[in-house]
Amino acid sequence: MKKLLLTTAFTLFYLFSIAQNLPVVDYKRYHFGFTLGLNTMDFGIKNSLMPIDGKIYQAEVSTIMPGFSVGVIGDVRLCEYLNLRLVPTLHLGERNLSYMNNANDEIYKLTLKSTMVTIPLYLKYSSVRINNYRPYILIGGGALIDFAHDQKKAVLLDYWDGFIDFGVGCTFYFEYFRFAPEIKFGMGFNNIITPWEKRQGYLDPDDRRYSDALSRLTTRLFTLTFNFE
Repeated sequence: MKKLLLTTAFTLFYLFSIAQNLPVVDYKRYHFGFTLGLNTMDFGIKNSLMPIDGKIYQAEVSTIMPGFSVGVIGDVRLCEYLNLRLVPTLHLGERNLSYMNNANDEIYKLTLKSTMVTIPLYLKYSSVRINNYRPYILIGGGALIDFAHDQKKAVLLDYWDGFIDFGVGCTFYFEYFRFAPEIKFGMGFNNIITPWEKRQGYLDPDDRRYSDALSRLTTRLFTLTFNFE
C-alpha cells in the first residue's frame, strides 16, 4: 500500500511538471483575482528619552500578534516579464507596546488595534516560466488608511500614511487557475503619532507620559498571502 501511494504521488508530480497548464494565460492584457493571507504588524520606534516627572520612559513592541488580510488584484501585462498590479487590501491586526522607566520596575502595556486599508501599486518582475512554475519579485508602494481609532488610548495613530512594499513569490499553474504564495514586507514613511496637544475630547492626564515618551512611530507590516488569479 505504501509503495502504491509513493508511486501515485511521484506519477502525479511528474505529470504536473511536464503537462503545461494554462499555456497562454500570461499573454492576456488584463486579469483579476483575489488574495487571502496572514499578517503581523510592528512599529519602528524612536523613543524621545526626555525626562517626564523625573523618569525616562522607553517603549518597545512586546508581542507580535497574527492578523488577517484580504484583498482584490487588478493586473496589467506590460511585456513578457513585467506586470503592473493594483492590490487594495484590508488588514486586521494589533500591536502591543510595553513601557519601562529608569526609576523602578513599573511596566505599562498598551494594545493598539488596527483596521488598515492599503492601496499599493506594484511592479512585478517574473522569471521565465518553467513548466508550471514561475518565480517573481515585486516592489511598489502607496497609501495606507487606518480606520481603528480609540481617542481614549494613551497613544493615538494618524489615519494616513505612505509606504513602500517589496516581496517575492512563485506562481503555480493549475488547470483552471493560477495560485501564488507571496511574502511581502512594508515600511511606512511618516511619523504616525498624533501629538497629545492636537488631540480632542477627554484624556487622562496620566497617559500623556506614554505619548510624550515616543518621538517617532513608523509602520511595519509583514504579510504572507495566497493569490488566486
